[in-house]
Amino acid sequence: MFLTDDEIRELTKRVHHCVQSSTLSKMGIEHRLRPDGSVAVLRSHVESVLSGKADRKTKASTEPNWGALNATTA
Repeated sequence: MFLTDDEIRELTKRVHHCVQSSTLSKMGIEHRLRPDGSVAVLRSHVESVLSGKADRKTKASTEPNWGALNATTA
């Protein structure tokens, strides 16, 4: 279910948990830190992200709401 410590080291090319976490975030891989500081990563999520089959959520538009700027108040 979860990647092993060795697999996380191989994926991130990092040894320290805090740096592994940062690297995983930059890769778009969701993970959790365990109470001991180690990283938990779902194998299925990594497979999905790296295969390009990750949930393609609709990204919020970064465009301003131009309609709100043009609205007139009566």
